[in-house]
Amino acid sequence: MKELINAARNGDLTQINDCLHKGADVNFKDEKGYTALIIATYNHQIEATKLLIDKGANINAQDNGGNTALMGACFKGYEDVVELLLKNGADVNLQHGNGGTALMFAAMFGQNYIITLLLQNGANLMVVDRKGNMAIDHAGLQGNKEGVEILSCVA
Repeated sequence: MKELINAARNGDLTQINDCLHKGADVNFKDEKGYTALIIATYNHQIEATKLLIDKGANINAQDNGGNTALMGACFKGYEDVVELLLKNGADVNLQHGNGGTALMFAAMFGQNYIITLLLQNGANLMVVDRKGNMAIDHAGLQGNKEGVEILSCVA
């Protein structure tokens, strides 16, 4: 099963198909809770991400820390991956172990186009993480003035 995750990391579509054809579980989780989809998105393997979604990967699977493929793509700033995940039903309001959301990641890391995408797809501005911060707070703490402005206009 780790073969599938390695193939996803490298964007090896042939190997992904081979693994799945041989009976690998598309939603297998490694010791950290990573699925092939989470790994593909985190490594900006857009074609592998598409293939895994088409093969039935759980788009909202969470790793051991509660992180999702969408959260990873938001953190990294992979706009094309975020768009693909949203188009395929990724839950924009899932929270990880510390209460963070994809919107918080985008705000924290200055991914302002992604902030807009998430808001257009139902991201909840009012979600509070375990430290009592909302997405707008994360943007402000990181000096992301444009993100604060975007989030202020919607609130």
